[in-house]
Amino acid sequence: MSTSPATTLHNPPATDTVQNLAELGARVLLSALFLISGVGKIGAYAGTAAYMSALGVPSALLPVVIATEVLGATALIVGWKTRVTAFLLAGFTLLAGLVFHNHFADQIQEIMFLKNVAIAGGLLLLVAHGAGTLSLDRRFARSR
Repeated sequence: MSTSPATTLHNPPATDTVQNLAELGARVLLSALFLISGVGKIGAYAGTAAYMSALGVPSALLPVVIATEVLGATALIVGWKTRVTAFLLAGFTLLAGLVFHNHFADQIQEIMFLKNVAIAGGLLLLVAHGAGTLSLDRRFARSR
C-alpha cells in the first residue's frame, strides 16, 4: 500500500505527438473512402442512379448519399462535430453494406460487407474517443 499522493500518468511529449498524428491520420484515412466515393458518384451520376434503382433504392436519394459522403468526410477530416458525424457515417456504412453487399454466397460481396462492418467499427472508435487534439472540436472546446 502506497502512502504517496495519487499521481496522474502523462504521456511524454513524443508520445503525445505520435498520438495526435495517429488520430489525425485515422480520421483522414477513414474519410478518404467517403470523399473519393462521393466525388466518384458525381462523375458517374447516371450509372450510380441506375445501380441504386436496380437494387430497389430510389435514385432520388443519390444527392443525399453524395452529400452524406462528401460532407461527412470533410467534417471528419477537419474534426468538426466528430462524434455525431462518425455515428451517422457508421449507420450509413452498415445500412449501405446491408443493402448493396448482402449476397453472402458471393465471397466478394461477403468481403465487401465485412469491409463496411470494419469501417463502421473504426468510426465507432471516433464516437467513443472524439477527434483528438488536432481538430476543430478541440479548438472550439478551448475557446469556451
